[in-house]
Amino acid sequence: RTLSRKMASGFYKLMFIIGMVSLAHSGYSAAQHRRFIRITEQEYSSLPTDILVQSLVSLVLTVYGIVHISGDFKEIRATIQLENKTWESAGNRPSFYMFCHRGRNLSPNYSPPSSDGASYGHH
Repeated sequence: RTLSRKMASGFYKLMFIIGMVSLAHSGYSAAQHRRFIRITEQEYSSLPTDILVQSLVSLVLTVYGIVHISGDFKEIRATIQLENKTWESAGNRPSFYMFCHRGRNLSPNYSPPSSDGASYGHH
């Protein structure tokens, strides 16, 4: 990496950290305001504008910093993976097959098969 890229990466990390700290501070301020309203027995209507603005600016800083830290986004191209599949095979999910389930507990006449395979639930 070049020096300018390292500095830019450091800048975005700093932006992310400042955004997160500011977001935590705005949450703490909102909790303090709520506690003040309860103690003074006032009716709660909404948060003060400064807390709302701080929350939104903090959120934007955090998102902007993390987007630049995470690197280049990759394109989501599901059509390339699905173009060679038929409609029937596209919905096939072998990882969701379940053979050992609780269905056997629903039938009062069910008896598990013996280990030799001669009996299949019949007495």
